[in-house]
Amino acid sequence: MSGLTDRAHALRQSNAWIFSTMLVSACLSLLASFVLSVDAIALAKNPAANLACNINARISCGTVGSSWQAHLFGFPNAYLGLLAEPVVITIAVASLAKVRFPRGFMLAAQVVYTLGVVFAYWLFFQALYVIGALCPWCLLVTLSTTLVFTSLTHVNLRDNNLFLPERAHEWAKAALRMGLDTVIVTLWLVGVVALVFLKYGATLFA
Repeated sequence: MSGLTDRAHALRQSNAWIFSTMLVSACLSLLASFVLSVDAIALAKNPAANLACNINARISCGTVGSSWQAHLFGFPNAYLGLLAEPVVITIAVASLAKVRFPRGFMLAAQVVYTLGVVFAYWLFFQALYVIGALCPWCLLVTLSTTLVFTSLTHVNLRDNNLFLPERAHEWAKAALRMGLDTVIVTLWLVGVVALVFLKYGATLFA
């Protein structure tokens, strides 16, 4: 059992696992961004369009897509995903092929994607507490960007691409070896699901 646990832990720390997770997550986010972009065009043509993910009052892509928050920069937010996720996919594929990017590049990627994940959660909380409806494809973007962010942060902390002081870097590597990042992101996602059910409860299935 100990040997199996050790192998599982080694796999979790490997580039193959980390960048495969990043790749799959980025692909899912790109898919969701594409669908949301198509829906945005449909709503622009007909604001009353009955989208496939308009399930009920609480789960409605149309309600979210028609809000001002969905066009914060004057165009559908989904276009940002169409621009950003191919870059992440390129990083993941190249890294799986053993390409090593400069530390400065990875730091820049971390900064940009951190802004992206903050924006994704701003949209999530706007949908949950202001708009009053949730979009399944938007939720997929929230989940996938969280996983990409976690994978990218893991690599950058492990390889000290964030230019941390040596002591902080050693602490970060020890935390990663203990799997604290996995624990944190799991608890975070459980918390997100809990917030949704605390807010809407059974009305999600009405």
